[in-house]
Amino acid sequence: MNVAIVGTGYVGLVSGACFSENGVNVTCVDIDTAKIEGLRQGRIPIYEPGLDELVKRNVAAGRLHFVTSLAEVIDSSDIVFCAVGTPADEDGSADLSHVLAVAADFGRLVKRYTLFVTKSTVPVGTSALVRAEIKAQLAARGCPDTEFELASNPEFLKEGAAIKDFMSPDRVVIGIESERGRKLMERLYRPFLLNNFRVMFMDLPSAEMTKYAANAMLATRISFINEIANLCEKVGADVNCVRTAIGADVRIGGKFLYPGCGYGGSCFPKDVRALIHTGEEHGCPMKVIRAVEEVNERQKTVVFHKLAAIFGGNLQGRRIALWGLAFKPETDDMRCAPSLEVIARLLEAGARVAVYDPVAMDECRRRLGDSVEYAPDMYAAVVDADALAMLTEWKSFRLPSWAVVARAMSGCHVVDGRNIYQRPDLEAHGLTLHSIGR
Repeated sequence: MNVAIVGTGYVGLVSGACFSENGVNVTCVDIDTAKIEGLRQGRIPIYEPGLDELVKRNVAAGRLHFVTSLAEVIDSSDIVFCAVGTPADEDGSADLSHVLAVAADFGRLVKRYTLFVTKSTVPVGTSALVRAEIKAQLAARGCPDTEFELASNPEFLKEGAAIKDFMSPDRVVIGIESERGRKLMERLYRPFLLNNFRVMFMDLPSAEMTKYAANAMLATRISFINEIANLCEKVGADVNCVRTAIGADVRIGGKFLYPGCGYGGSCFPKDVRALIHTGEEHGCPMKVIRAVEEVNERQKTVVFHKLAAIFGGNLQGRRIALWGLAFKPETDDMRCAPSLEVIARLLEAGARVAVYDPVAMDECRRRLGDSVEYAPDMYAAVVDADALAMLTEWKSFRLPSWAVVARAMSGCHVVDGRNIYQRPDLEAHGLTLHSIGR
């Protein structure tokens, strides 16, 4: 089976590498010639554990290829995946310009029955727009009867665990239109069917909605427990006890019930806003989802407000160390990361900010330039710091030497933005712990 995947971002590259690992002949397409040349030479443009080895192995095996034009491979492709970005517009809607550009390219090039599969995260109704674009291009070519079909195959990958998620999925969701298309997708996903993973076939709109509904549900759980945590602080309760107790209820469970300084990343913020926008378009206000977004934006300021309170509202000239910049561990992704909000507010308040992250330092430099100090390691960051804030729960931050930290800092305050530290451990070295909801 021959598959083309347009877009070599996070979704496209991980999907291409994993499909090829399962024996599919995959060609990844991207108009960025520098990126394609780098991939051909084994340079991976994103940080994802295990991805570099997977790409190199399948390139060497002749199953994974990289080109700059869909025209080079469409005649031999059974399936064309669209995995380009759908960034949020100013009004929160998903920008579909890249998706429709791929559809137009497909319409200009396709000559025989080919399945066009949208893997990009798109709002409900996108398939109709894609179909119209492809048909318009076919008509312009004078080939209106050329056969093609659409499918929707949203991804549910977690950054930092994407390969495992792809190879051992909770479920594979496929929106399809006919038995012919279903059989083609069944053939593609046969290795998953053999391993008894759930492959769920449904109509196109339902598949498109499933992606947004899933991310909105997870975001809702995060904002819910953050609000409970904030109330716990006011009434003297411990949110960790509360979280553990309600998570023991089988109807609730414990996943995504970890309080902290808010969610970020490429999916949750964008998809929540897009779902709100879709509701507005259809006269169905998404009141719960809007509240989820509002709570999260407020939660991103919690660490800053704790730091400000420590110093009586005056952070001018204070040296603040930050551990963690990426929105979550095992990625260098800083899109909508709480760290960006904390840093912006600290700098505005006149603080000096020193930062350290195991993998996101280059991304931070790209975004923030010289506005912050970049420490070579976690302990260098806290030298002469008036306070330390931990924003991303990397494993290397979980059991630090508090004796080293205490000797290096000029102050004694540690703000735990992810609730992973224990008060007695810090107090034994003269440090004061400030948690969320405890």
